[in-house]
Amino acid sequence: MNTFTKFLYDFMSQFFGGFGTIFVGIGRGIKQIFNFSAYRQVVQMYSGDLSMSETVLSIIAVGLMILVLSMIFGLLFLIFRKYFRFRKKNLDQDAMLNEIATLNNKVADLMKEKDEIMAMKVSQLGLKPSEDATEELETGDQSEEDLIENGIRFSKLNDIDAEYANYKPKDYGNSFTLPELVANFRNFAASKLGLYYTEKMMRLFISGLASTKLIILQGISGTGKTSLSYAWGKFMKHDSCIASVQPSWRDRTDMFGYFNEFTKKFNETEMLKVMYEAGYTDDVYTVILDEMNLSRVEYYFAEMLSILEMPNRKEWIIELVPNSWKSDPKKIKKGKLQVPPNMWYIGTINNDDSTFAVTDKVYDRAMPIDINDKGVPFEPIDTEAEDVNFSYLDKLFSTAIKDNPITDDTLEKINIMDDYVIKHFRIAFGNRIVSHMKKFVPVYVACGGDEIEGVDYFIAKKILRKFEQLNISYIRDEIDPYIEFLNKTFGKDKMAECIEYLLRLKKLT
Repeated sequence: MNTFTKFLYDFMSQFFGGFGTIFVGIGRGIKQIFNFSAYRQVVQMYSGDLSMSETVLSIIAVGLMILVLSMIFGLLFLIFRKYFRFRKKNLDQDAMLNEIATLNNKVADLMKEKDEIMAMKVSQLGLKPSEDATEELETGDQSEEDLIENGIRFSKLNDIDAEYANYKPKDYGNSFTLPELVANFRNFAASKLGLYYTEKMMRLFISGLASTKLIILQGISGTGKTSLSYAWGKFMKHDSCIASVQPSWRDRTDMFGYFNEFTKKFNETEMLKVMYEAGYTDDVYTVILDEMNLSRVEYYFAEMLSILEMPNRKEWIIELVPNSWKSDPKKIKKGKLQVPPNMWYIGTINNDDSTFAVTDKVYDRAMPIDINDKGVPFEPIDTEAEDVNFSYLDKLFSTAIKDNPITDDTLEKINIMDDYVIKHFRIAFGNRIVSHMKKFVPVYVACGGDEIEGVDYFIAKKILRKFEQLNISYIRDEIDPYIEFLNKTFGKDKMAECIEYLLRLKKLT
């Protein structure tokens, strides 16, 4: 055993002695580096033997050596400082996470205490048979089965059922044409509301309604974006429902409401109420999503974007609740509601630091219309609001699309332009955009506009705006040739909207 102990001692001494030698050597090396008396002796020894030039070179060599040494120590200082900062940051983060965890626990305790207090209050209130229906909110001591059998969770929609119990859609006997609709709406807005818009703007707006259920009005503040939507509701004799979008909007419950599990009531929004009412009539309804990009549109409007794209309107269905109650409104079947086809959604956007950029997913499914010019007053014909059947307006749109298809020559030019854009800008547009164009342009023509003018506006707003995603400086040299291509293909200055947009884009570089 003594032999083994001696072996182990000698072996470990050899191993760890090497570490000791390393540290001793480092210490001796540092001591030797900073042994200034030795440096003084070397200088004194050779000072008498060095020539002038050798003295200068010696001074330079010593200076370089000091510089290198300073850089080494400076680098070591930076490394240590960075390490300690990183370490301090981690410690601060750990402390913050611990504090957040503590606060979360306190919030959970407070919420639990609040629920217990609310449960005590509700259980004390009870229900009486003679109480008014509005007092049915206190449902603390009722079972789930009793609520399903007797409870009312859609009070506003049930009121609409009662109001329209004996209602039959009215036939207003409309006979106006699309050009007359454009003129009447323009004169009504000017004569009754003091809002002035050009005939072209009215054509664009009506054509946008024909091509999609979602219109986006964009432009500088104060040019009448919300006013145009408001005027359309007044003209149709159904005031537009204004839904002011909030930055906190995250999903569809912000538009339609949600079922409160505590009160067993559905919090109905005004938008849901108007949507439900529209399902009873053949009138035209409008919802204004005011400042719609204060939150991300694809968050709260995602489901509607998908639903409104379905070709079969019978499939336009949203689920409000996962089950069915006996007292649910007539038009809510198994918790689902049919989205009425006689309702349009008009969003207004401002592009500034307080808003989100509208994504391609939204733009591709909507019709953007720019309103950047203030209205020029004119002498309007005094015009009253009209009762308009949605079925009649929808038939006007369908007839216009059928009677005024985009000509083969123009379609060929559009295909050539598509190939050019793919080749030079690596951008293409899909079937959805082409489908919208084949609705928008014919209705624009039927409203009294020119085909190329309609194509020009549509391409500028739906296709060329995709250029903003590109590196503008990279495509700058391609802009002038593209303008020349447009003039050559469609005619000199025929694509005015596209050219104006491209020139504005070029100025950004």
